[in-house]
Amino acid sequence: MRVLGIYGSPRKGGNTDAMLDAFLRGAADCGATPERLYVRDVQIQPCIGCGHCDKAGSCVQQDAMVEVYFRLERADGIVVASPIYFYSVTAQLKALIDRSQAPLMKKKLAQAAGAYHPRQPPRKGFLLSAAATRGKRLFDCAVLPVRYFFDALDVHYAGELCFPGIEERRAIEKHPAALQDCRRAGRAFVSHTAP
Repeated sequence: MRVLGIYGSPRKGGNTDAMLDAFLRGAADCGATPERLYVRDVQIQPCIGCGHCDKAGSCVQQDAMVEVYFRLERADGIVVASPIYFYSVTAQLKALIDRSQAPLMKKKLAQAAGAYHPRQPPRKGFLLSAAATRGKRLFDCAVLPVRYFFDALDVHYAGELCFPGIEERRAIEKHPAALQDCRRAGRAFVSHTAP
C-alpha cells in the first residue's frame, strides 16, 4: 500500500510535520510504503477559474501540480496534515485543494460518457491538524475542504486527529500521547483496508 503524506504547513519541522511523520511511521510498521509531499517546497499556482478543466478534465496550468496529480492518482491512501490558520487549512494546502477541481471534472466527464470505473478497493484518506486556540468549532473549516478534496479524488474520508492548544514549534512533543495516537492511527489506516 502506497500512502501519500501531504505536509501542508509552510513551517518546516513544526507540529503537523511531527504528527504526519508519526502517522507514516505507523503506516510503515504495517508494511505500507510512505511517500511525502511537502507543499511548501513546490510551486503551485492558485486556480484561475478559467473553466478549462470543465471541458477537458485537465488543468491548463503547467506547474508543480502536474507531478502532484500523478502522485495523488497512484496513492492507495492519502493523509493530509495542516495547522489551522484563521480557522482553515494553510494557503499553500488550499491552493493544492482548489486545483483538484481538474481530477473532479475528469471524473464527472468520464461518468457522463459512461466510462467511469471506481477504483477497487476504494482508497482512504485521513486528516491531521493542530491549532493554537481552543475554539468550539475550531477544526470544522479544515475538515470540510479536506472531505471535499478527498471526494474529488474518490477517496473515502476515514477520519481525523485534531489537537487544540498546540502553538509553539514542536509543542506537540510535550504531548507524547498525541504522537502515539498519530502512530496508532497510521497503523489502523493500513490494517483496515476497507473504508
